[in-house]
Amino acid sequence: MSKNPHSPWPGFPTSKALGSFGDANCMEQLLVHCANAIESNDATLAQQILWVLNNIAPPDGDSNQRLTCGFLRALISRAATTGCCKIFTAMANSNPNLSIHTHKFSVIELASFIDLTPWHRFGFSAANAAILEAIEGFSSVHIIDLSSTHCMQIPTLIDAISNRPDGPPFIKLTVAGSTADIPPMLDLSYEELGSKLVNFARSRNVGLEFRVIPSSSSDGFLSLIEQIRVQQLVFAQDNKTEALVINCHMMLHSIPEETHGAVIPDNINPALYAFESSSQSSLRTMFLKALRSLDPTIVVLVDEDADFTSNDLVCRLRSAFNFLWIPYDAVDTFLRRESKQRQWYEADLCWKIENVIAQEGVQRVERLEPKNRWVQRMRNASFKGIPFSEDTLSEVKSMLDEHAAGWGLKKEEDDLVLTWKGHNVVFATAWIPA
Repeated sequence: MSKNPHSPWPGFPTSKALGSFGDANCMEQLLVHCANAIESNDATLAQQILWVLNNIAPPDGDSNQRLTCGFLRALISRAATTGCCKIFTAMANSNPNLSIHTHKFSVIELASFIDLTPWHRFGFSAANAAILEAIEGFSSVHIIDLSSTHCMQIPTLIDAISNRPDGPPFIKLTVAGSTADIPPMLDLSYEELGSKLVNFARSRNVGLEFRVIPSSSSDGFLSLIEQIRVQQLVFAQDNKTEALVINCHMMLHSIPEETHGAVIPDNINPALYAFESSSQSSLRTMFLKALRSLDPTIVVLVDEDADFTSNDLVCRLRSAFNFLWIPYDAVDTFLRRESKQRQWYEADLCWKIENVIAQEGVQRVERLEPKNRWVQRMRNASFKGIPFSEDTLSEVKSMLDEHAAGWGLKKEEDDLVLTWKGHNVVFATAWIPA
């Protein structure tokens, strides 16, 4: 960065270049300059910019200030990790405002928390309606629930299934049990959660079998795919009357992937996925082709519509800053500043920001890809998109009516997109084998 004699410090950007302090664009530019200083190991400049940011972005300020404060925390954490300057390590260890205290939810708390916004409910509504249509006529339904929300979608689906005119099918529910602590987090085991779901289903006269397969996104859910394939081979006759539903809710973006391509780790054997794959195939490509080999009745893919995959820190920072203002802006419409739920909500957001900015390698699980890239991935894996019905659209619109006026819905070809003040937030897509 060139030095400017009119800057507060040599190398610091001018106020003319930055615009008004407190303006979102100014804050973004300061964060970008700070990230560049950290990456080029310019500890003096990084420290100066962090000092300015610390003064204009308090943790209890407006939505833009709180957003910027989250990125400030993440940059300090990155600087401390990379050893850019010893003072950052001291700041990270000594300043309580820089610590992120994520909450472990009870089932009741998490269900209530999710109901606050359409962020997850949008995907739940669209997916459940598509699943109900796909499983019509089947006496048994096997649901693979790859969800970041710990089966919170399932009770509503059970409720709807219980009202089926020809009687409810038997449900097999399989989840991937992982040791990774990724928000939102539960305060009970999946075994305990399964017992609660079985009891709930029983109260609705629905038979439910719950199974946890220890499996991680870090290897493309390899154990899960293997066990489902073995089960299909053993129960081949039953599969003719059983629907296989793959429900992917904001989970697939945690499978490792880089914009510029990723090499499969040495401990992953592509042959286990039962299809040909070069050593340069990405885990996401392998996973989707493995899903296709299971010949599912329907795959529903819901995720956030943003791009956090770049290897370049500044590109990631800009993309995250220009997407994550949305939840900070939205939270002001439904939660009081002093509420516990707001603290939990924003702590989870800060965790996401820190993961995007401060982490690399397998520790960086927040690797969102935009809808158009997922659509292309699904097509490349021999899936065909199917449209959501008018009934589904009506159901999603009714759900949105329960929330603030800023939320909206738009249809893009076969897909549905949740918006906030006209900006894309979450997409929902449905797929069948081509």
